[in-house]
Amino acid sequence: MTEKEMFDLIAQELSVRTLQVAHTIELLDDGNTVPFIARYRKEVTGSLDENQIRAIEDQIHYLRALEARKQTILKSIHEQGKLTPQLKDRIEKATKLQEVEDLYLPYKPKKRTRATVAREKGLEPLAEMILKQELVQGSPEEYAAKFVNADKEVNTIEEALQGAMDIVAEIISDDADVRKVIRAQTLKTAFIRAEAKKIEERTPYEMYYDYTEKISSIAPHRVLAINRAEKEGILKVSVDVDTESMVAEIEKLYVSDSSSVFTRQLKKSVRDSYQRLIAPSIGREVRSNLTEQAEEHAISIFAINLKNLLLQPPVRNKVIMGIDPGFRTGSKVAVIDPTGKYLEGTTIYPHPPQNKYLEAKATIRALIDKYQVDIIAIGNGTASRETEQMAAELIEEIKDSRKVQYIIVNEAGASVYSASKVAQQEFPELEASMRGNISIARRLLDPLAELVKIDPKSIGVGLYQHDVNQRNLTKSLEQVVESAVNMVGINLNTASASLLRYVSGLTGRTAESIVRYREEHGAFTDREELHRVEGIGNIAFQQAAGFLRIPESDNPLDNTSIHPESYAATRKLLQKFNIRDVQKEGKQLRNRIEEAEIELDDLLQELGIGKPTFNDILDNLEKPGLDPRDQLPKPILKSDVLQMEDLREGMVLKGTVRNVVDFGAFVDIGVKHDGLVHVSKMGKKYIKNPMEVVAVGDVIDVKVVSIDLERGRIGLSMITDENL
Repeated sequence: MTEKEMFDLIAQELSVRTLQVAHTIELLDDGNTVPFIARYRKEVTGSLDENQIRAIEDQIHYLRALEARKQTILKSIHEQGKLTPQLKDRIEKATKLQEVEDLYLPYKPKKRTRATVAREKGLEPLAEMILKQELVQGSPEEYAAKFVNADKEVNTIEEALQGAMDIVAEIISDDADVRKVIRAQTLKTAFIRAEAKKIEERTPYEMYYDYTEKISSIAPHRVLAINRAEKEGILKVSVDVDTESMVAEIEKLYVSDSSSVFTRQLKKSVRDSYQRLIAPSIGREVRSNLTEQAEEHAISIFAINLKNLLLQPPVRNKVIMGIDPGFRTGSKVAVIDPTGKYLEGTTIYPHPPQNKYLEAKATIRALIDKYQVDIIAIGNGTASRETEQMAAELIEEIKDSRKVQYIIVNEAGASVYSASKVAQQEFPELEASMRGNISIARRLLDPLAELVKIDPKSIGVGLYQHDVNQRNLTKSLEQVVESAVNMVGINLNTASASLLRYVSGLTGRTAESIVRYREEHGAFTDREELHRVEGIGNIAFQQAAGFLRIPESDNPLDNTSIHPESYAATRKLLQKFNIRDVQKEGKQLRNRIEEAEIELDDLLQELGIGKPTFNDILDNLEKPGLDPRDQLPKPILKSDVLQMEDLREGMVLKGTVRNVVDFGAFVDIGVKHDGLVHVSKMGKKYIKNPMEVVAVGDVIDVKVVSIDLERGRIGLSMITDENL
């Protein structure tokens, strides 16, 4: 397959133009990052977005690997002297790796099999008689008798026939057309069957103790649940297929003349081939494909949830107290200023076994007064609700002198951060146990800046993340973080190395070089100063500059996503329409252009830019320094406590979506356990994918529909305009 043919195939599969694919792949091959291409090469790609560009990237990697595999296989078959023009043509035209591997199967070196042994005994000519079905006179035994040979260990007619049928069975099993038909029929008609190995105690997998579902309709999360239970030794799992219909499908391909003397042997070979060789192989393959698809789905769910979590709006201009609750070792407390700077920390013991409740509350109050704390951020782990009760009580006591609110923050991964190299570098003087509360406070201050310091798999917004392919998961989540960071844009003078390393064109090494440069030379005054940083060459500058912001710069364009390569065009545009102060007059530019009644094409030609870049420049000049996260709903801050025992069916509450999965969304309504809005409770209309309705971080109205205190489960329904 030529590169042009690859481009055509990708364009067809992704419903884009071949030229868009070709230009995008050229940009990728030249080392441009996906965020850079999506943002700053719209004229070249036809304004493809990040998802489309990544899809093209994945497809070209697959097709190039496929082409390399084809060449290896063609060489192998040629060296065996078995490469016919027809086979070569089929291999070269194949567009799927599975198809290529099926065609290679008869020529692939095998371990010693029953068919191998039969061939060594000279029984291949008899097998060919069975397959050709040309003989209609005589009997199978009559022809097989000629192959009885004690020297070759063929002692009887029955052994000769059986050996020949073993060869026929393997030939049928290796037939690419047979495997294609059986694979398709299996996917269409087969069932996954799960049953308990032995039922001794309750497990999370009880619904699968006697479970059957069609392969074509089974949900990805059920595939992963069944796989996990099988791995844990709880379930026995199989693929149930109608054997007779499968055998009949193969017979259609192989049994062409029922008058042949070998018809019975051929049909027997077909059945043996299916039951002994094809069914187990296709069964494993189907389950492997099911698992792969389920893993891809789970990874995509994790990725979407992670991106929404990373893009939660920051809480600006607030002094925040972070509390990492605990019983035995106490609760760790830290106060940070509006820039995230650590001010002071301590340990309190408001809960058993020490239970110094009043002393702890007094300590919290003293810190609130000393630093004028605005918000208390409480981790949602052990003792969080007891700590919440204390915070709410204190807030009530001081409400006349100072307004303080609190919020429960998801602390997943805080302990991972506490022990990390990044945390040690940030707070070398603090013990690991004291760093988690700082992270909790900073997660509220700026979720993106803090969460990038933690392995995404530890953040807790996935489903079955430990059961999926870890390499694929890591790659996907790294791409999500990269996308989120570059979508928001990063303050070059305040960003940590952990954050900078995700900026387009930068690496961990160059990110650390930037931080070192800041420490040695002070704050950056403009984007061009990046050229002075060790390791930042022209290419890295080109890829990164547009995603880095300098609010303090004398050039207002340095605080926008306008790329330096477009500065000349932007200045020309501002000068032409008499815009002297971008901050004050930027919003007027679009109106002035419309009032001038200039032909857009003439203006674009004069500026030397394309329409997509022109529109991006206008958007940035209208809202310089805009953080896209600020458009999202703010987190719910509270001053009183709601306990699970306070809930009543029919109660209407506001909640924050913490996780979205295939079957619904988990919502924090301010009690110990998150409630579940099942997908069937998201509206009156049928909803297939919960992500069409809600996203992590959304603030929604819900109604309590069920409460199970014993199991800590809360059922919710979502209140929408259609079901008010």
